[in-house]
Amino acid sequence: MIADDLDRTVDLAVAALRAAPPDAWDAKAGSLDWTCWETVEHLADDLFAYAVQIGPRTPPMDGLVPFVWESRRLGGPANAVHANRDAGPSGLLQVLEASGALLVAMARVTRPHVRAHHVFGASDPEGFAAMGVVETLVHTHDLAEGLGLPWDPPADVCARVLARLFPDAPSDEPPWPTLLWATGRADLPGRPRPTTWRWNGTPR
Repeated sequence: MIADDLDRTVDLAVAALRAAPPDAWDAKAGSLDWTCWETVEHLADDLFAYAVQIGPRTPPMDGLVPFVWESRRLGGPANAVHANRDAGPSGLLQVLEASGALLVAMARVTRPHVRAHHVFGASDPEGFAAMGVVETLVHTHDLAEGLGLPWDPPADVCARVLARLFPDAPSDEPPWPTLLWATGRADLPGRPRPTTWRWNGTPR
């Protein structure tokens, strides 16, 4: 189900971002220090990185698959995935869609007992797919703020990914605001937003 949620989330994100004005992509993405263009590249890179991490016959348990991650500017995200600027926003979103499809496919075909390294702890294919869901949900939130777009993802998807990666998150508030709170992007009533956070990708 998490792989299906990822497929749905990436599709919804791409559809939402297609509404952005062509000249808006150099705006800052929400509270991030990156432009909206860079943030989409970073999101695509996250999805790509999670997919390749579970790809080798013997996935690494002590680090990342050694692609070259590099920043195009000082302070920009260090990515292995970069979109051709000449392809414009439609090409950028095609890169995002392709990276999402790669992780969806890997999550569906990789055997459930497979484990691979993540900086927050080793995880399984479902865990990496769930990480992709969180990355897509919250970075599309950042992008929507920067691009002036609406973004209100499905509550059921948010609830499932909270249960998978943030099992200790509050359960008495709606799932989407709770996910934003859990990732340091919003306050909840009576709960200041976290200044540091991490998910729990431990296989269930």
